[in-house]
Amino acid sequence: MRPNGPMTTAPPDQAELKPGAITFLDALVIGLASTSPAYSLAAVIGPVVALVGVYAPGVLLASFVPMLLIASAFFYLNKVDQDCGTTFSWVTRALGPWLGWIGGWAIAMTGVLVVGSLADVAVRFGLLTVGLDAWTESTPLVVTLSCVVILIMTAVCVLGTEISARFQNVLILAQMVSLLVFAGVALGRAVAGDASEDALTPSLSWLNPFGEGGSALTAGLLLGVFVYWGWESAVNLTEETEDSATAPGRAGIFSTIVLLVTYLAVAYAVVAFAGTTFLADNAGEEEQIFAVLGEQVLGGWDWVLLLSVATSALASTQTTIIPASRTGLSMARRAALPRRLAHISPRFRTPDVSTWVVAAIAIGWYVLANIISENALFDSLTALSLLIAFYYSLTGIACAVYHRKQLFRSVKNLLLIGLGPAVGAGLLIWLLVRSVSDLNDPEASSSGTTWFGLGPPLVIGIVIFLIGIVVMVGWRLRDRTFWQERPGVAPEEVSS
Repeated sequence: MRPNGPMTTAPPDQAELKPGAITFLDALVIGLASTSPAYSLAAVIGPVVALVGVYAPGVLLASFVPMLLIASAFFYLNKVDQDCGTTFSWVTRALGPWLGWIGGWAIAMTGVLVVGSLADVAVRFGLLTVGLDAWTESTPLVVTLSCVVILIMTAVCVLGTEISARFQNVLILAQMVSLLVFAGVALGRAVAGDASEDALTPSLSWLNPFGEGGSALTAGLLLGVFVYWGWESAVNLTEETEDSATAPGRAGIFSTIVLLVTYLAVAYAVVAFAGTTFLADNAGEEEQIFAVLGEQVLGGWDWVLLLSVATSALASTQTTIIPASRTGLSMARRAALPRRLAHISPRFRTPDVSTWVVAAIAIGWYVLANIISENALFDSLTALSLLIAFYYSLTGIACAVYHRKQLFRSVKNLLLIGLGPAVGAGLLIWLLVRSVSDLNDPEASSSGTTWFGLGPPLVIGIVIFLIGIVVMVGWRLRDRTFWQERPGVAPEEVSS
């Protein structure tokens, strides 16, 4: 049920997204794949250990808390509004069109910033898997192959949601099995004393996120939020999922729980097997960390771990396009963006125009960032924390505000619909403020330099928001239709 529907809808002769194209399990898999578990772990385990030492599992556990609370917000908002624009649509309904528009912009820009990097990782680890290590040193080759990967993954998205889901089922199975096999072998060897000289005995005390103090915890949480980001892709497919009122939201919640178990298992295994020194010394070299650990733990089977990272990044390259393209579709059909972006392929029933536009912009940014410097690409990924914390916190606030008339009807409503999402939003706002402060430090950038007197990641984040504001105001002057929408409240019969 979609109460208080959009003021403007697509023309009656235009194709619609295919309802019931995927199941709950498919949505769960896509939610998992979008986070790119193997790559995310490879990218952050070193930096987190460098910050908090053996308490890395505790930081990953603490990072899970705001994610679960925001996942609850996604669940209850999706129950009353099954719109593929998710945050854009919900924030518009609860807080008005201005905040709704900029929330949708933030979601779209996260896809633009990260798709190229994911394809890059897929190519590099794919080459390492087949023993072509020297090829990874050629930036033109890697960039060319990465652009080809983006185009292929975009084509898969356009060809149909069912094809995308089947493709993801294979990839997620490969990477999750690989990760768990690696974790099991590493833990077993660490406990048996057949590991590195720096190996440690696993301890429950590692789950204490406060072991290294407040400042280290804050920095670690910023990294932790990144490794969970992406699960909401399952909800962006709400209009194409069976039982669209509840299945996508449940898929989002379950995916965060599966990720928590996986992350804790791998974090324990890596810290126990390798100790903290190796991980901290290679904090910025995800390729080095997993390549070396894969060989030490699995011997001649190290390619299994490398393949898991490659498939993880490949899967996420495709699924990360989904939220951006569906958000573009949702915004366009409500006249918040050019109508052309609302076009749906009559044959494949997917948003073909918005999907290709997202891919084109992502390729453009990826190529430009590499021309500027490799550091610019890394700094753009660091800037993601600003966008992620922003639209997640907006969603949490929107949930509590939109359901405000139902919050005190039961303890469940108060905790799960009001207090939980509000607390999750508060935690993310705190992290957003701290992130702005931290990213202003030149040392937080890959180059260690400043742009206009500010840290490069902060400059990139600010520029993205400023461009969004300019586009939003410009479109408001051209077409006022979307801005005629007014905030409302959730219908009581579907919000409890």
